[in-house]
Amino acid sequence: MTAVESAASSVDLFVSPLGRVEGDLDVRVTIEDGAVTSAYTEAAMFRGFEIILKGKDPQAGLIVTPRICGICGGSHLYKACYALDTAWATRVPQNATLVRNIAQACETLQSIPRYFYALFAIDLVNKNYASSPMYDEAVRRFAPYVGTSYQKGVVLSGKPVEVYAIFGGQWPHSSFMVPGGVMSAPNLADVTRSTAILNHWRDNWLEAEWLGCSVDRWLEIKTWEDMLAWVDENESQYNSDCGFFIRYARDIGLDEYGGGVGRYISTGTYFEPSLYENPTIDGRNDALIGRSGIYADGAWTPFDHLRVTEDVSHSFFRGDRPLHPWEGETLPLDPVASRKDGKYSWAKSPRYDVPGVGRTPLEAGPLARRVAAGGPNPLGHQDADPLFVDMLAKLGPSVFVRQMARMHEAPKYFKWVTDWLGRLDLGESFYAKPTEHESGKGFGSTEAARGALSDWIVLDNGKIENYQVVTPTAWNIGPRDRDGTLGPIEQAMIGTPIKDMEDPVELGHVARSFDSCLVCTVHAYDGRSGRELSKFVINGMV
Repeated sequence: MTAVESAASSVDLFVSPLGRVEGDLDVRVTIEDGAVTSAYTEAAMFRGFEIILKGKDPQAGLIVTPRICGICGGSHLYKACYALDTAWATRVPQNATLVRNIAQACETLQSIPRYFYALFAIDLVNKNYASSPMYDEAVRRFAPYVGTSYQKGVVLSGKPVEVYAIFGGQWPHSSFMVPGGVMSAPNLADVTRSTAILNHWRDNWLEAEWLGCSVDRWLEIKTWEDMLAWVDENESQYNSDCGFFIRYARDIGLDEYGGGVGRYISTGTYFEPSLYENPTIDGRNDALIGRSGIYADGAWTPFDHLRVTEDVSHSFFRGDRPLHPWEGETLPLDPVASRKDGKYSWAKSPRYDVPGVGRTPLEAGPLARRVAAGGPNPLGHQDADPLFVDMLAKLGPSVFVRQMARMHEAPKYFKWVTDWLGRLDLGESFYAKPTEHESGKGFGSTEAARGALSDWIVLDNGKIENYQVVTPTAWNIGPRDRDGTLGPIEQAMIGTPIKDMEDPVELGHVARSFDSCLVCTVHAYDGRSGRELSKFVINGMV
């Protein structure tokens, strides 16, 4: 870590890397009077998957895009498959839709406790919180490797992807989802075993450790007051990891910063099988169980993929205007040479044209999904959950609210998966062979653990003419756009209080509350003398 101190109590911090997963995220912030006043997020690694896919067989995306991420490869497969389903106008049997839903949700169920304990909660034992009366208990639970809750949470987090492997043959990097269905034919033993694995996960972590109550009891919570009353309802809930986190997070101030842009995007995920046997882009929103939607300035509007553009004004790519991904370009530039033009990141800047607002950055992730679930006019099969709209209205967005939105999905998705397992008709088909059209355009999207994840594909003469992937990490860490508007994490850094310049754990809390799929060291310099003040790695864990 490096900090550059200048006149008027201004300090520049360069934080690299700031994540704990993969890739590289550099953060540069300016601090005045103990709070962040400006921020730049830099994705420091070029990937180029869109370039790799150009000219390849249409189904190459099913193999290549899951390799983009070793954590949510199933999510990449899911949306790549639907991109081709819509381009080829396939028919997808209801069983196949159920299996796709089951696998995708199980990957996310794995991510929730693994992320919380191995990536986020270990910062809760930072020495900066030693004055909290709950600090010793936080260390007992969350200290890496030795914490009682850390051990159980990390070990048991692997159970849900055992279910993924039953249906998909392996996890990660499975390719069992294909246009027209899935390449698996589960039997009763597979369904029974999957149900037993998920029940074991529920009994031994979700209810016993995290909630201290039944899944059904937690899902009765509809307001912030309900959640507070739940904490104090009995000793089991009060002392559960969830109850403790609610109390401790508020004690150390995680509910007071990290708000971000306050505008949200959910492209939705999981389909009601009877409503999406013939996948189309136009029919997608109404078939979703996990709802899509845009929330900005107090109003919800339907998600429309045609309103998405990518801006490269401050990215290491050639381009002079925002482009929809079907027309998108991935033309890399020399990052050293292009810095003189104000470019500073390998991430593009996704923007959405919100009716009445214009092109604007949007936050993707669990909080965005929870806001979409609280929107008006849900259809009968769709998620309708007012909790986090209520919490936003009463608390505002913050590290704490964002984190609770993520954890809230564990009991919700558990209920959905067990229902889908029970609806499989083992006597019916799981695949319908599609017609492989020479030309066409497709769009596929899902909600990975980290948020909206989408593919746009253009086919011509039986080959991929264009392929663009927009990840949740791009939505969240993208740099400034042509108008100088900050990306969501850049904006979320603004106002963050920094108590210790040599250990800015607060920056880690903000970045990791988005669970950005990138990894982040901080150098401190006196701006007047140029002398290095300190150097350390903010993420001692990988």
